[in-house]
Amino acid sequence: MTEFPEAPVYERLAHLGKALSAPVRLRLLDLLDQGECTVEELAQRGGFPLKNTSSHLQQLRAAGLVATRREGTRIHYSLRDSEVSRFLGRFQEFAEARMPDLRQEIQEHLGPEGSVDAVTHAELDGMVERGEVLLVDLRSAAEYEEGHLPGAVSVPSRELADRWAELPWDTTIVAYCQGPYCVVSPRAVRLLREAGRSARSLKGGYVDWKRHHDSADD
Repeated sequence: MTEFPEAPVYERLAHLGKALSAPVRLRLLDLLDQGECTVEELAQRGGFPLKNTSSHLQQLRAAGLVATRREGTRIHYSLRDSEVSRFLGRFQEFAEARMPDLRQEIQEHLGPEGSVDAVTHAELDGMVERGEVLLVDLRSAAEYEEGHLPGAVSVPSRELADRWAELPWDTTIVAYCQGPYCVVSPRAVRLLREAGRSARSLKGGYVDWKRHHDSADD
């Protein structure tokens, strides 16, 4: 360890950086930003092995980013507080602003439907106020029940191919999924457009919308 008077302080600060240094842990934080989950739910939603998920959650808890609540034999995880959510949003914005290769990766990952052509929060507010939009939540029914945009209808992505005909033809559809890097809504928009519908993806998904509105309410 480097020896200088302030070393113990910086060692403690470095613990936070270490907690954020694994892609799986960053993904878990985005999932928890939607709402409280058990380790089993997080493993299923993220596609992670259960044992590894539990280990990563313990590291996030040790860093002060995650809290727990016991209910019988089950442990529920959540972000420690709303400041963690705001920190994650600022962290992602900072990284995207400073790293051109990250911006390029995001654009290639999401495609034009999820990046340059996505609906911003301000744009969505105006569309909702004018009654020009149908919001479609593509997450699972359980995630929808935990929280969703006001007025949104639940059409889980796995059901969209069988249910898109239920959606009105004369209204623009704005679809959203979990978070800022989720590919589900851009792919759904592509499917809807191929079927002749007017459809766009919500920039940042549910998590980014929640961060934006939680911040505005504080």
